[in-house]
Order: sequence, then C-alpha cells, then structure tokens
Amino acid sequence: MAQEVGTVPCVEVRKVSKTFPNGTVALSDVSLTVRRGTVHGLMGANGAGKSTLLKILSGAHTPSGGWLLVNGQEVALSSPVVANRAGIATIHQHIPLVPTLNVIENIFLGSEGIGRLPLGALDRFQTLCGHIGYETDPFAIVGSLSIGVRQMVAIMQALMVGADIVLMDEPTASLNENEREIVFRTVRTLATGGTTFIYVSHYIEEVLSLCTFVTVLRDGRVVLDCAAADTDAEGVIEAMTGRRIDRGSARNAATIRDGAPRLEITGVSTAAGVRDLSLNVHAGEVVGLAGLLGSGRSEILSALYGADRRVAGTVRVDGRLVGRGTGAAVSAGFGLVPEDRWAQGLVRQLPIFGNVTLPKISRHSFWSIWPQRESEVATTEEVIGAIGIVSKGPHGLVTELSGGNAQKVLLARWLAARPEILLLDEPTVGVDAAAKADILALVRTFAEQGTAVIMVSSEFEELLHVAERILVVRDKAIVATRVTTETTVEELMLLADRPEKEARAA
Repeated sequence: MAQEVGTVPCVEVRKVSKTFPNGTVALSDVSLTVRRGTVHGLMGANGAGKSTLLKILSGAHTPSGGWLLVNGQEVALSSPVVANRAGIATIHQHIPLVPTLNVIENIFLGSEGIGRLPLGALDRFQTLCGHIGYETDPFAIVGSLSIGVRQMVAIMQALMVGADIVLMDEPTASLNENEREIVFRTVRTLATGGTTFIYVSHYIEEVLSLCTFVTVLRDGRVVLDCAAADTDAEGVIEAMTGRRIDRGSARNAATIRDGAPRLEITGVSTAAGVRDLSLNVHAGEVVGLAGLLGSGRSEILSALYGADRRVAGTVRVDGRLVGRGTGAAVSAGFGLVPEDRWAQGLVRQLPIFGNVTLPKISRHSFWSIWPQRESEVATTEEVIGAIGIVSKGPHGLVTELSGGNAQKVLLARWLAARPEILLLDEPTVGVDAAAKADILALVRTFAEQGTAVIMVSSEFEELLHVAERILVVRDKAIVATRVTTETTVEELMLLADRPEKEARAA
C-alpha cells in the first residue's frame, strides 16, 4: 500500500458533462485524476460546477455524458447507496447526523445488530479512535456537541461504513481554528494510511496547505489541474476568475460622504463571535461585506438586526439608540432580506400581498388592529408593477413564483416599508441572470431613495457593481476596507483568504 499511496489512480473522471432538464450546462467535458492516499482540492467560484461534480461522484446526480472509474473499474454511480458500495462516502457541509442519538449510535447508524448497535461496536469504535488519533465520548448526545466534534463524528461514520474515498464539501466553513486543526490532522493521518479525499473549499490557503493536488473549475470546465506545490493563491484566483491580478490599475476614488451618518455602529460584539464591530453608513450609501463562506458576514447582519440579543456595544439610527431585539430594529427603521428566503423570509401560507405588507401591517389596519385588505392589495399592486414581479397578482401564492420573483417579493416588502437601513444577505442567490440584474438595480433604487444599505454577496463582482465601499470580513471581524473604485475582485479574494493579522496590516 505504501508504494501505491500518491501514485495510483483512485478516482478517474473522463469527459464528464452534465446538462439539466432546463438546459443549464453545469459541467462540460470535465476530466481529472485523483490519486490514492492524497487530498485532492476542488475549487471554483459559485456556479463553477463543484457541487454538481461532487453530486455525480456521490451518486446524487447522473452525468449526461462521459464515464467514471473507481480503482481502475468503470462504475455507474446511480445512487448514493451504489456510491457507498463502491467505497465512496460524502461528508456534507451541513452535517446529517441524528442529534438525539449519541456518538456511537450515529457512527453505526444503519448497521445490522441488536438494537441500535452491532456486536462489538464499542471495541470497533475504540479501534477507530486509535487509528485516527482522536478521542471522544461514545455516549455523548450529538446534539450537545460542538460543530467541530460533529464533523469528526461524520468522518468516523464514513470510515466505519468502509469508505476509502471521502468527499468533503466545505468541511471547515463553520469551524473555529482549533476545530479546523483537528479535522486537518485527521485528514492528513488518514491520507497517509491510504484513504483518498476530494476536498471542496472556498479557502484558498487552506486548500494549498492541506491538499496534494488542486483542480479549479470555471463555467463547468477544468481550467487548472496541478500539484498544489506548483501554484499559489494568485494562480488559483486567476484560474477562478479568468483574469490576471493587476495591482496597478486603480481608478478614481469614490466620493467621500459628508454630514452625519444614518447608521452608527460602535464596538458591537456578540455571543455568535462578532467582535468589536464599528462602522458608519450614510443615507444613500451602499456598503458591501465581502467574505468567504463561514467568515461571519451573516452573523454581522444578524447582530445589527437584533436577532442576537446578547450584544455589547451600541447601534444608532439618525442619532437614536436602537434597543435589543428584532422588533426594536424594525421600529428603528431596519429591514432585512435573509439568505434563505424560504426558511427565514417568506411565509408560504400567506399570499403575495400578505408577505409584502407583513413588517408594516399596522399601516394597513384600522386603529393598528384590524387589517385592511384593500390597502394591502393596493400597496402590493404598486410595488409589483414597480419592480416587475411576474405573478398572478397580489392574491397569488408565493410558492407559485420562480426563485427570482420570490426574491423580488422580499425586496418589494421593504420597498413598500421604506426602511432607513436595509440589510441584504446574498440577495441574488439562486436566481437567473435576468433576475439578478433586476435585483442589483433595485439595490441602487433603495440607495437613491436615501436608504443606507449593507449588502453581503459571495459574488464580489456584484459588490463592485453596486457598493461604494467594501469591507472585507474574516473570522467575524472586518479586516480591511476598500473603496470600490480602487480595488478588484482578485484583491478582495486575496484579502478575504489571508490570515487575519496580514489582512489587518493591509
């Protein structure tokens, strides 16, 4: 085995393509080789095809063309069960463990035996812990464990089912530094013993330090495939974006706004890890938050919106102190478009007009008690026309809308409410190009009306398009500030990925 590690092909992807029924081409003629006992990094911007390729390898998707080989044998991974039988296990970003079961029950989940555990389960568990050099309480309830420990339980679960190929999708996005080191150490130990990892991550330096090889996808094609030692962060970013980093192309500086800020944030820290956040935003200004997955962008917005009441520091709107909680934030003039529009934003049971008028229902009620449906419908018709929501009208259900139109309903909610401060968390996620353009135009509309906007986006080009200032977020803190006209996507990606102390020095 020792001679084979790092040299013998373990997974071979040959001319694989994937076209979805709606015509979207996610992968086109992708080929790569993953060697046994290595950690192979898979990178690319959002929409590059990483997730689709991982789903094909895990058996969740079938390719439209091409073929796969595992340990030299051509395979048809028609389902996750078939992939498991071929020795492939997937560890997802959102760890699918059963929180009410204990560690050992999760590790042996699905195994045959008496009750929930097979015979000899504890001995096998202890042997596995010794093999990977990690100890944890087998009888601890998983729901009570930290995310890092749960990630380790997921790795042990994958190994216990006999997987020698492990797919890891953003495994450290929600981990702290100590938890990441535990995962890294375990992956390195297992790879030395012959386990093969395909490792998807947004963190460039993490991939370059952990992985032996790296493949970068752009627009569904392989654009870089080499040993990690043969490239660097700038080379990966150039492959991901298709542009060479040009540090000498600064444009005219943005206009510095005068007068009192609309939003004043001073020394805000939260139990979720946001620390010492201070920021001023003026009326009519769009400020972008640029950070990688897990950097703390959403936690910052949650802190400002009052979702986390355990907050130190102060928030003022137009000089007035904002109290704790979301009710106080809305009363002070805050609006929020969350990242997950269905879980956190839209109410499926309400018609479009009910979703649009929800934050300011008292404006459409007699004596702020009895809803006045005619007022709600009239307001909704107005904003539907203003921003071009394609629907059956105000009485239609939000569940009948396309992703782009559903997202526009959330924006219409705040267009009708006219907030002083609007927080946008990935407002264009999951929508098509046309809807994305409409939504970005709406962001500017809010600013033109005098709203102070803070916008989070994984697509840094979007921030450059609509924001005047961009704040780079890493480890739940602002580590750099850039004026839009003096920065590039490439620089923002480097700043977001660099160690905190280096980014602060920048």
